Amino acid sequence: MVDKRLMNQLKQQRRQFFILIGLGLGGGILAVLQADFMAKIINGVFLAQLDWAGVSQWMAALFVVLALRSIFVWLIEVMAHSLASQIKKSIRQRILTSLFALGPMYIRRQQTGELINVLVEGVENLEPYFAKFLPQLFTAVMIPLVVLFMVFPIDITTAIILLLTAPLIPVFMILIGRTAERVNKRQWETLSRLSAHFLDVLQGLTVLKIFGRSIEQIQVIQRMSSEFRDKTLSVLKIAFLSALVLELVATISTALVAVTIGLKLLYYKMDFGQAFFLLLLAPEFYLPLRQLGTHFHAGMAGSAAAERIFAILSFTQRQDAREETISLPRQQQVSIAFDNVYYAYDNGERPALNGVSFAIEPGEMVALVGASGSGKSTIASLLLAFICPDKGRIIVNGMNLNQIKLEDWLSHVAYVPQSPHLFYKSVGDNIRLGREDASLDMIIQAAKNAGAHEFIMRLTKGYDTLVGEGGHGLSGGECKRIAIARAFLQDAPFLLLDEATAGLDPQSEAVIEEALSRLMKKRTVLIIAHRLSTVYKAHSIVVLHDGKQAEAGSHVELMKIEGLYSQMVLAFRGGK
Repeated sequence: MVDKRLMNQLKQQRRQFFILIGLGLGGGILAVLQADFMAKIINGVFLAQLDWAGVSQWMAALFVVLALRSIFVWLIEVMAHSLASQIKKSIRQRILTSLFALGPMYIRRQQTGELINVLVEGVENLEPYFAKFLPQLFTAVMIPLVVLFMVFPIDITTAIILLLTAPLIPVFMILIGRTAERVNKRQWETLSRLSAHFLDVLQGLTVLKIFGRSIEQIQVIQRMSSEFRDKTLSVLKIAFLSALVLELVATISTALVAVTIGLKLLYYKMDFGQAFFLLLLAPEFYLPLRQLGTHFHAGMAGSAAAERIFAILSFTQRQDAREETISLPRQQQVSIAFDNVYYAYDNGERPALNGVSFAIEPGEMVALVGASGSGKSTIASLLLAFICPDKGRIIVNGMNLNQIKLEDWLSHVAYVPQSPHLFYKSVGDNIRLGREDASLDMIIQAAKNAGAHEFIMRLTKGYDTLVGEGGHGLSGGECKRIAIARAFLQDAPFLLLDEATAGLDPQSEAVIEEALSRLMKKRTVLIIAHRLSTVYKAHSIVVLHDGKQAEAGSHVELMKIEGLYSQMVLAFRGGK
């Protein structure tokens, strides 16, 4: 019923939460006072024959109590939602921070739609848990205790009935709640699958259209939507059943109290004022427990969402191993050395690098070649600090990369990927990612160096033209030129290229190769090569095979030894 992980989120907001509980307790005390004044007024007017002057003080007091109770109810609503909003904001920021810290290697293995569902819908499901369920849980304990404290001196029989029947409500709530918890989890899992699949279909709509499978996906989404509807209806059925049981228990218990008081009143064992006071208190005694039952299913929805939220927040990732104890002042040149580096994915079950060692001297261009799965992308991820080596070291200018502060190191790295991502913002803002404080003149100069200025000026609004998510509206070559412009603007001493000319027409390839030649001057460069035509000019070529360094040397040297690299070149040339 109570999730300890969610309860821990109250630590930062404990003062506000205790004020909220205090308001709930104050509202309970006001309910007792309201019943007392109403009993005195009714008894005074109808039995004691008091006039207006005789009951005016009680009427004034009742008016004040009613006004205060209304204010308390309003304050509880406002503070509860404020508390929930602050916790939601904190959790959402922590999820984003965690995802950014986990980096692309983790996110790549997840379904994007499911992560978005957690970040948006999952966090929103926590609001009723903190705004309704938790405050009501404490109120449901305190207010009945206050009522019992007032009832015991007046009539012990009524107090015993209240004391014996009150636990029935939470007992039935727990029994029904076990089923509700399972159904809520299944509902949340179904919604997550639906969100993930829907986003996957939208992203792959072009492929589905080409293969004529889009209509089939409509049917799949309809089926998944129907499944989610059925799960939601199951949750509602349990919620209605729970409400019926709780209302029935509270109504029968109140009726039992009324019958007992009526008999005592009939046989003159209790005066009317006390009897009426107890009758007014009986519904107030059960009201917090009934309201708890009403909010119980909202609490279950929050608990179901919390499972995935805390799975992300508690995920132990390798980047935590970074020591980050060394600041790295701006370096003019960068040297990099891999010293017997090992790395494996899936908790060591899928080895990627097995003792790789090679070095890149300042101003040198080194190319990595090898078949798919040989470890090229893993080396790039290590250099971008997305992951840390399991064994071995990466040395940067004589310092262990694992100990260099991440922000300091990344400021020295310019990365041009094979498929650069452009965000839904202006062309100028996309280039400005390379340097946040860059002026328009600096952006234009970077674009000119990247061969992008001419096509940008042909756009409707030039550098202020909005480009779609992922660069929609621009060609592949244009997107790559904007990525190269970012690298020019960043002006980092180390350049990491992931086959930046792949998939281009000859004209675009020529423009980009010229831009890259300018970009690589006086920089340390590592090229992740998928096409051998891009590596011939490298000072050194490192050939990877099964996560190990198989060969290393210049193109001429490697061709002479007629090893693995020579075979790859011959295969690339068609066996000539």
